[in-house]
Amino acid sequence: MSLPPVFAASALYDSLLQAALRQFFGRATFETEPIPSLSSDGRLAIEPTNDPSILTIRWFGSRHVLHVPAKRPFTTHEVRLARAIGTVLAARYRAIFDPKQMLERGELFRGSIEDRYVAAFLDAGAQSANTPSRADLIATAIEVLRVAALSSYENRPISSGVLVLDSEDDEVRPRRVSPEQLYAYSQALTAIKSFYRLSDGIDTVFLVNRNGAVLDIVEVARYAEVAALAVPCAARYRQHALATAGNGHLCIALSPSHEIKVFTEGVQTFSFRNARWHLLDLQAKYEMWQSAIENPLLSERLFQTAADLADSREGALFVVLRDPAASLPQLVAPADQLDLVRHSGASVPTRGQLMHMLRGRNIDELDAAVFRGLARTDGATVLDSTGRLLAVGAILLHTEPPEPHSNLAVEGARTTAAMAAGRFGAVLKVSEDGLITFYDRQERIWDI
Repeated sequence: MSLPPVFAASALYDSLLQAALRQFFGRATFETEPIPSLSSDGRLAIEPTNDPSILTIRWFGSRHVLHVPAKRPFTTHEVRLARAIGTVLAARYRAIFDPKQMLERGELFRGSIEDRYVAAFLDAGAQSANTPSRADLIATAIEVLRVAALSSYENRPISSGVLVLDSEDDEVRPRRVSPEQLYAYSQALTAIKSFYRLSDGIDTVFLVNRNGAVLDIVEVARYAEVAALAVPCAARYRQHALATAGNGHLCIALSPSHEIKVFTEGVQTFSFRNARWHLLDLQAKYEMWQSAIENPLLSERLFQTAADLADSREGALFVVLRDPAASLPQLVAPADQLDLVRHSGASVPTRGQLMHMLRGRNIDELDAAVFRGLARTDGATVLDSTGRLLAVGAILLHTEPPEPHSNLAVEGARTTAAMAAGRFGAVLKVSEDGLITFYDRQERIWDI
């Protein structure tokens, strides 16, 4: 006996909700509880709790409960994303039983549903998704760059980008564009070869108004009016973040490595890499990193360097020791400790002589490009809490063998070293796939 359409649809959309929650909230444990339900009208509710580490979502005949550790409760962005997911699914569910809504909101069913979640999060009016909003434009812009990522141009990687204004006109450089000259920023553009020449997504982007019309092709730096960022980002995308600070604009860029980066509110908010979306939540994660380091200049310098290396897909490992006198001998062999390096005076240069110039130096004394070069060296860069270099390119010692069921027994060499070093201080690990991971006290704190 087949289920009535309303019950089949509710089961389908509840499974979509569960899949989305598991995808975007991987750090949470997930429970589903059956609850009495007298209606199936598609209303979804995020129920408040007195515990900020518990998020409860009720829909149809189920209550989904997400738990995270109490010392790291749900952030504002995580709750906002949960609401955005609910907004999209509830709007889609209602539309399939309302021909009028289906006709008016056909855009809801275009493209990847994960793109719609991201668009609803980014759209300030996403909480009233019964009417067309900027979310449709954002989802379309993401779709354009998805298609571009699958293309090639003269055997070179494609990059492109778009700056979506929160206004109808360009207030930075006003120019009159007649209505007949306007065209929509849409997937149709990707069929034009010149599309890949006109915007590289790094220096230049398409300028689109809040109605989706292309106004111009511009240098993104022209729109970077703010001088400083609250959270560091990769240097070549700094202007993208600045262009969205305090003005309601958003910028979406396709990088040469085929990663889609979304900037809003002066920070990179989302990343699409390895075939899935990631909510970065950089503000909350950066504050945790700053708290662990307790040195604002050092924490910013290391975070910035890690972001630059991740963007260029280069690996690195940074360790900031809490008690160098006690822990450095346990973690770094004497031959790799800069304070023990001696100039041999030999006519043929040795690695020791090369590293001797770094002895006693603080990273504040080094140019940013020089420090990035040091960080690329195979092995770890070890520092104290003042930023003084203790070791560069060091192969870290594992003083204790991993237990049979420990993560140390199955992870790669850089991850194993990072987890072991976390006993002695705060650790940033940069993987060659662009992932940045923070470890402290042998615990994996976050990923970016």
